[in-house]
Amino acid sequence: MFDGLRNDASDTTGFDEQQVEFFPEDKPATTPARRRKSGQFLGMTAQQRFLVSVMLMVATCILGLLCVVVFQKFVF
Repeated sequence: MFDGLRNDASDTTGFDEQQVEFFPEDKPATTPARRRKSGQFLGMTAQQRFLVSVMLMVATCILGLLCVVVFQKFVF
């Protein structure tokens, strides 16, 4: 199974001898264009952010009430 492993590793017939240029010098240096702010945070609109914040507030209030009941500081 591993008899021809060394021969297979030294075989370079599948590779082309090419020069790859990572930094071509013939292109002019350009500054990146500024992106215009779209007024979105995490890809959400203002209405979506408001809904998420209300849901977070409600969840916090429910968890706080649950903790108060569990520690018997308020009894129904």
